[in-house]
Amino acid sequence: MSTRPASCTATGSARRIVIAALGVTQILAWGSSYYLLAVLGAPIAADTGWPLSIVVGGLSLGLLAGGLASPAIGRTIDAKGGRPVLAVSSLLLGLGLILVGNARHLAIYVTAWLVLGVGMGSGLYDAAFATLGRAFGGEARSAIVSLTLWGGFASTVCWPLTAWLLDAYGWRGVCFVYGAVQLGFSLPVHLLLMPRPQPRSNSAKVLEIRSANPPAPAQRHAFALFSVLVTLGGGIASIMSVHLLTFLQMRGLDLAAAVALGALFGPAQVAARIVEMTLGRATIRSGPLRPRRVSSAWP
Repeated sequence: MSTRPASCTATGSARRIVIAALGVTQILAWGSSYYLLAVLGAPIAADTGWPLSIVVGGLSLGLLAGGLASPAIGRTIDAKGGRPVLAVSSLLLGLGLILVGNARHLAIYVTAWLVLGVGMGSGLYDAAFATLGRAFGGEARSAIVSLTLWGGFASTVCWPLTAWLLDAYGWRGVCFVYGAVQLGFSLPVHLLLMPRPQPRSNSAKVLEIRSANPPAPAQRHAFALFSVLVTLGGGIASIMSVHLLTFLQMRGLDLAAAVALGALFGPAQVAARIVEMTLGRATIRSGPLRPRRVSSAWP
């Protein structure tokens, strides 16, 4: 007979529900925004006559808009928790997708991707991780790891789904269906199932005090280097997310075969994360060497 307190069991069940719900909405959010043009880029260009470079450039504009909005989004999550931010994300993604589906002029298409970009900035991994951290505090680590495993299947689920919807309803219909899913499913899930944030801990207050002090030069240099690495990695990932299916079709595969092969991208991401988790735990158990202090500027 288990001696585990009922309150702990209830809390664990609530966490699993939150992670599963957020995992599903992450799959839908990534699939209907970041991974959308991998399937729809060429059909949109063929139907509208716009250059393919302009069509896929919409995602670049969206990512730029999301990046510019991220500081304000982060401050809002820190102050009010992630539930209202994720709800607004679903609203923006839904409206942006409906705008894309109605785009008859390039200006409307560009505007739609700016809306989608802010929706991505307030609803994809970064915002979701911050939401879990604000809600679960120091216990958020395992929840964040679990969520990355869910999100890794976004392309695996949504590329075949998008291709099927494209064949059935056309590219505009795909946008309308995904927009309806964001407004009719993801929005209520975020409003009803996302937890309220925990009160600030003492460690959070200490970090807030530290953040008021200007960073040391070595810290600024490390941050700049990390920013460059993240930017390069994000650029490569974006190229793959948009053009992978096009590259496969250029090798003679039809869309169905390209989607089937490209769908392996998701399980490969998940497998890589599982390897990272395993190696990370092994490193922690073995007692990693502490880095040598090279400057008094480092904490």
